[in-house]
Amino acid sequence: MTDHSPEVATIPAKAQRVLVLQGGGALGSYQAGAYQALCHFDFEPEWVAGISIGAVNAAIIAGNEGLTRVKRLKEFWEMVSAPVPWKPIGKSDHSRELFNSTSAALIATFGVPGFFTPRVPPAPLWPPGSPQAESYYDTAPLKKTLERLVDFDRINDLKTRLSVGAVSVTSGNFKYFDNYEFKKLGKLIGPEHIMASGALPPGFPAVLIDGEYYWDGGIASNTPLDYVLDAETGRDLLIFQVDLFSARGLLPGTLLEAAEREKDIRYSSRTRMNTDKNRQIHNARKAVLDLIGKLPTDLQHDPSVEYLRKVAKENTVTVVHLIYKSKNYETNSKDYDFSHVAMVEHWNAGVRDVHLSMRHKEWLERPQSGETMVTYDLTGDEGEVPTHKQE
Repeated sequence: MTDHSPEVATIPAKAQRVLVLQGGGALGSYQAGAYQALCHFDFEPEWVAGISIGAVNAAIIAGNEGLTRVKRLKEFWEMVSAPVPWKPIGKSDHSRELFNSTSAALIATFGVPGFFTPRVPPAPLWPPGSPQAESYYDTAPLKKTLERLVDFDRINDLKTRLSVGAVSVTSGNFKYFDNYEFKKLGKLIGPEHIMASGALPPGFPAVLIDGEYYWDGGIASNTPLDYVLDAETGRDLLIFQVDLFSARGLLPGTLLEAAEREKDIRYSSRTRMNTDKNRQIHNARKAVLDLIGKLPTDLQHDPSVEYLRKVAKENTVTVVHLIYKSKNYETNSKDYDFSHVAMVEHWNAGVRDVHLSMRHKEWLERPQSGETMVTYDLTGDEGEVPTHKQE
């Protein structure tokens, strides 16, 4: 178990390493590619937090060790990337848009191997109140896949911290299933917690845990950054935040483009607003401590000052932001286009963006000046980097 006692890390390279993974369905192979590239730079996360498909990737990472992690991620994404009996014709955006939309339609009809299958008969034909009536797909295959690819004993032995978010169907309250917190309660993380985090209605059924039903955490918040910042205020943090939807985009010109833009905005979870808010909170705490240090000696031990000193105690946070940028030919169906072509493209994009971000690593060795929370977006211009290839 990692020692979580407060310590001083004057540079990001010596901080606790955290991987934060947003939800986004088929786009999740971008996160897998990003993790593969981070391994190239010896980034070994002590903590992985995820929502929806980010929770699946997080469980595979936390539930394996060393080189096995990338191997298991590849196995998962090769399995769930459905083979399409043809390839894109030509290189035009229109050709790729047609291919992607057709692939997504086939997947919506027939499901994804090792992930979900369509209900037969369809959900509307089942009696109201029956488990089969509440979702279009059955996610039993995902349970078997998680049991095969994830070592839950390793997760529950706290080799790596794992946090996944879900929403209570009846109360609407957001909840994180965290192996460190579960340990204190004598509970264990299992496949059901990962499945709950990715149970997006009406496609997937709610998951029953301890007498309560849960849906996909992305319904309430699609990025677990806030949870990580709230849960750890002692140790300094170096966070790689891998998002699958971009809050920024072009003005749509068609109905399909409008639907895609709406989805991007909805599931980006106001990422920049949240990071700006947390940066303000961090710097406000620092200002309170600075002010306390300037108080006269007779006020230093005043109960109100002692309380403020305690709540204002602050760690240093460095966030490296990686955001998948959609191609012109991708549409509203991009998050359920599980075609092998799309999977490889997304994986390669994750590899590329990490290599671009790590071109100049001096920021890892440079102490932060003045601020206690800094966010980097270092992708910049594209360059030539290694790509993921099928083995």
